[in-house]
Amino acid sequence: MEKRVKFSLWYYLFIIGLILLFDFLFFSGPKVQEISYKQFRDYLSQGKIESVVLTTDKIYGLLKSEDSLKTQKKEEFKPALKHTPWHLNLEKYAEEYEKQVKRQFIVIRLEDKDLIQDLQAANVDYRGKLSSDWFTNFLLNWIIPFGILFLIWGYAFSRMGKGPGVLNIGKSKAKIYEFDPEKRVTFKDVAGVDEAVEEVKEVVNFLKEPEKYTRLGARLPKGILLVGPPGTGKTLLARAVAGEAGVPFFSMSGSDFVEMFVGVGAARVRDLFNEAKAKAPCIIFIDELDAIGKSRAGKVAIGGGYDERENTLNQLLIEMDGFDPKSGIVIMAATNRPEILDPALLRPGRFDRQILVDRPDFKGRVDILKVHTRNLVLGDDVDLEQVAAMTTGFVGADLANLCNEAALLASRKGKDKVTMEDFHDAFERVVAGLEKKNRVINEQERKIVAYHESGHAIVGYLTPGAERVQKVSIVPRGLGALGYTLQTPTEDRFLMSKKELLGKIKGLLGGRAAEEVVFGEVSTGASNDLERATKIARSMIVVYGMSERLPNFSLVQNTAGQFLGQGPDLTPHSEKIEQMIDEEVLEIIDRCYKEDLELLKQNREKLEAMARRLLEKENIDAKDVEEIMKGEERKE
Repeated sequence: MEKRVKFSLWYYLFIIGLILLFDFLFFSGPKVQEISYKQFRDYLSQGKIESVVLTTDKIYGLLKSEDSLKTQKKEEFKPALKHTPWHLNLEKYAEEYEKQVKRQFIVIRLEDKDLIQDLQAANVDYRGKLSSDWFTNFLLNWIIPFGILFLIWGYAFSRMGKGPGVLNIGKSKAKIYEFDPEKRVTFKDVAGVDEAVEEVKEVVNFLKEPEKYTRLGARLPKGILLVGPPGTGKTLLARAVAGEAGVPFFSMSGSDFVEMFVGVGAARVRDLFNEAKAKAPCIIFIDELDAIGKSRAGKVAIGGGYDERENTLNQLLIEMDGFDPKSGIVIMAATNRPEILDPALLRPGRFDRQILVDRPDFKGRVDILKVHTRNLVLGDDVDLEQVAAMTTGFVGADLANLCNEAALLASRKGKDKVTMEDFHDAFERVVAGLEKKNRVINEQERKIVAYHESGHAIVGYLTPGAERVQKVSIVPRGLGALGYTLQTPTEDRFLMSKKELLGKIKGLLGGRAAEEVVFGEVSTGASNDLERATKIARSMIVVYGMSERLPNFSLVQNTAGQFLGQGPDLTPHSEKIEQMIDEEVLEIIDRCYKEDLELLKQNREKLEAMARRLLEKENIDAKDVEEIMKGEERKE
C-alpha cells in the first residue's frame, strides 16, 4: 500500500519564508536616502554630485567624496536598490560598500528640459535607463495574492480530507485497530468475567473457522450486546475478541454518530458498514449504545435533535438487516442501561444475544489483581487474596486504580517494592479520600468526632448483620469527612435478610447515638449516615416487600439505572400508601436509633476507652477494636 504524504501548514509557511528570503537576497537592495528635487538641484549647482542614472520617473545618484575621487572608478558605480553580488569577497569590499551606500540618493524626476545641459555643465557622468514596472506590478498584483490564496485553499482542502470538515462530515469517526500480534489484547488480559469470556469465545471460533458452522447451516448472531456496570471490562472484552480472532477492530462511541446536522448520523452509519465490508472479517464495536438506541415508544418528535437520533437508529437497524451473516462482520455493543434500549434493537437478528459483564466475585478480583500487578515490583508481604477480600464490590477499573495508587504511594515514599501497607493506604485513599492532616479542628470538634466514630465501631461490632470494622480514624478525609469508620464485608453477599438490613441501619445511626449519650445533644456530622439509613429503610418497604403494613408488596415499576446506582421507578400509588410508607420508615429508623442508645449506654466504658485511644492515636485498626471490646461477645 502506497504511503500517503501528509502536508501541514508548516510546509506552506516554510515555502513562503524561502521565497521572501530569496527576494531579500537577490531582488531587494539597501535603502538609500530620498531627497527632494530642489535639494538635488542644489547639490548639482554646488558640484557635489559625481554621477547619476536617469530613468523615466526617478534619478539615482552618487555624491562625491574625497575617498571616492581618489580610489573608486566611476564605472564601478551601480544603480541604487542593487546588492553587491553575493559571490564577491564581502570582507574586502565591506568598508567601501558602506561608504558608497551612504553617498547614494534617489530623486523623483520632474519635467526639466535644462537637466541634461546642467549635468554636462557640472561635468556629471550621466546615463539613461529605460525601466518598465509591468513585471513588478504583475508580480505584486496577481502572482503573489493569488499564490497565497491558492496555498490557503490547498491547505484547507487537504485538511478536509483528513479530519472533521465540511467535505467529510458524513465520514465515520470509528478508530480502526489493525491486527498487531505484538500489541494485541487477548483473553489472558481479561479476568474476573469468566462466564462472559466463554460466551464470546464462540465468536472467535466463528471468525477463525466460519465453515465449521456454516456447513451445518448455522449462523452466528449478528449482534452481541455487553451489559453491565461501568468499569467491568466490556470494551476490553470486545478488543480481546478481535485480538484472539486476528481481525481488524472498529471502535466507535454511540455519541460519535450524533451531530447538529440532520442526516449526518445516518451517513456515518452507512460509511462505517461500508468500511467494515471492505475489511471483513472484522468486528464493529459501538460503546454506549444507548446514546443512539433509546426507545422510541411514547416519544413525540419535537425538534431536530430527536429526529436525528431516530434517523440514525433507523439506519443502524437497516444496516444490521442488510449485510450477509456469512460476510464475517460481527457487531458488538456495550451499554450500562439496557432497560432503555429500543425493542427493535433487541429482537432476533439484531442484538439478540446479551452477555452480562457483572462485578467480579472474590476469585475474579484475585485474577484481576494478578493481571494489574504483573508489572509491579511486589513485596513478600503482599497477599492478593487479602486485598481481594477487602475490595468487595470493586470492578476491574477500581482494582486497576487501586494497584496504580499503591505503586504511586510506594514510589513517593522511596520504597523499592510495593508492600501490603501501600495497598491498605491506597484502599483508604480510594474509598475515603485523601488525608487532610493540615485541616485545623478545635479540640471540642475533635472530641465529638472521636465519640461519633467510636459509636459506629461499637454498634457495628456488636450488632448482627453489620459489616466487620477494619479501621477507625479521626483524620479528616475527602470533601468534608472529619473522620470515618471503615467496615467491609467478610465475604461476597448476593442476598440479605431483613435482620441484616436493620443491622446496617443501626450501624449507620451509631455515631449520632453516641453523641447523644455522651454530650446530650447531636451535631451535623451524621448527615450522610442519615441519608444512607433512610434509603435502606425505604427500600425495605417499597422494593423488598419487608413492610409490616404492606407485606410482600412492591412498588417497583422497572429497574431503571440498575447498573448506575439509580433508584428504581415506582408505580403510581395513592397518597394513603405514600403516607403509610413514610410512617413506617420513621418507625424503623426510630426503633433502630433507640436500640443504639440502649446498646451504647450498656457499653459506656468501651465507648470512652475507644474515644480516648482515638484522640491519642488518631487511627486504630481491627486489632485495637478487638482489644478494646475484649470480653464482649461478638455477634455474627
